[in-house]
Amino acid sequence: MAKLVLAGKANCPYYARAELLADYLQANLPDFRVHKITQHPDKWEQWLHDICEVNGWEHRGSPIIWRELLDRGGKGLLLGGVNDFLEYAQHYYGITSMMSSEEMLDIAEENLQARIEIEKEEEEIKSLIKPLQIWITSASASICYQLIPLLANGEVFGMTTEISIHLLDTDQFKDILCGIVMEAEDMAFPLLHSISVHTEIDEAFIQADIIIVLDDVLLNHEVQSLENYIREVSEICQVYAPLIEKNAKSGVRVISSGKTFVNLKAMMIMTYGKSIKPENVIAVATSWESAAKAMLARKLNMNAAGVKDVIVWGNISGCNYIDLSHAKLYGYDCAIWGPANFPRPLLNMIYDSEWIHSEFLSAQSSLSSRVCHCVGMLPAHAVATVLRYWYHGSPPGEIVSVGILTKGQFCVPEGIVFSMPVRFQNGNWEVMTELEINETTQEVLGCLAHELIQRWKPYLLAHFSQSCLEEKIPVLNQHFHCSKEQTTKKG
Repeated sequence: MAKLVLAGKANCPYYARAELLADYLQANLPDFRVHKITQHPDKWEQWLHDICEVNGWEHRGSPIIWRELLDRGGKGLLLGGVNDFLEYAQHYYGITSMMSSEEMLDIAEENLQARIEIEKEEEEIKSLIKPLQIWITSASASICYQLIPLLANGEVFGMTTEISIHLLDTDQFKDILCGIVMEAEDMAFPLLHSISVHTEIDEAFIQADIIIVLDDVLLNHEVQSLENYIREVSEICQVYAPLIEKNAKSGVRVISSGKTFVNLKAMMIMTYGKSIKPENVIAVATSWESAAKAMLARKLNMNAAGVKDVIVWGNISGCNYIDLSHAKLYGYDCAIWGPANFPRPLLNMIYDSEWIHSEFLSAQSSLSSRVCHCVGMLPAHAVATVLRYWYHGSPPGEIVSVGILTKGQFCVPEGIVFSMPVRFQNGNWEVMTELEINETTQEVLGCLAHELIQRWKPYLLAHFSQSCLEEKIPVLNQHFHCSKEQTTKKG
């Protein structure tokens, strides 16, 4: 079977002549096939250069015609231009073209108009595709490398939602970002509309639907004080927040993740970005939640996927409390059997209560260290899970821990970012205030809130005006006044 490929400029009369002759041969010869490639005149020269370079051909002008040798794996054999094709048709089939110059010009004009219409339709179709714009800061981090396949495989946003990923970092990491882009493109995710590198901070967050903040500071208390670290985090957020207000969409969703100062980053973005909706900024606690579940599963010799409703309270990457009072087990092999969806209270299944009050509680301090030393798989999965719940809802009845700006829930002071139990539904989240907590837990929450406030207060009060604190962080302002009153009384 002969298969010929004809390519040429849309407005080329010689391409029109070759095209009509090829159509005639295909209509009258059972084993003759033709494939036509029409290029816009503005794109022709570059296209011709690229096709010749790939195949090792030398050819100038329009059209270019080659034969594909199907019995040799489709390798192309160059015939040449229109005159070469006319000789080929005359020699093999005894047929030639008798088209006049006027006819050639008319068909060339029709081809050009048809090409313009096709390109216009293609542009209109592209304009209808509006992928989610996802920006990832500090994108050279290992978390980002693990996160991209999770975002692009369709499980987070759905199998019909395309995404565009924007990797933001400093210029010194540009080569790493370019490597990530190449790998992502090579994997050919059907839903990954585009992935790009950004090193100019002024370009950050343009038309962003989602912003994932991964910036971390390397903690070494022998080198720097806590106040210096807080200042460093604050300076990062002081740059990001105005850019989010200026460039991102009004309903942008911001996720604070990483290994350090997760709560503080979320709070600083809301503090510096006054127009950013507080309900659209959350801090991810799922890594700590998952680590605690895995620890409990090892104790019970079961799959960690069956451990549900473990709550992380407090400062996610700092002083927090793992609450097991609502935790349940599914699929646990014990004396009591039931269907797969039959839950068992975790505390009733761990008969070694001494282990909970001693070993488990003491091990909580090591969870942060374990999470901080993760290569990236666990925190990446945590971000992807929270995003999936935010867009599609969390499993009915299941508790998810995230850091949110408090409004006095569970008697936690208003105006701080504090991890607590929520549910996701209809694209929003709500705190599960119906959960009952015992007196011990309530005391712990008070201590956690106090510790978090005391940790942040000195620096924040030194860098924000009193009116800003009253508006954005009222609880810090209240504590400031309490401290002044106590000092006055002592004096």
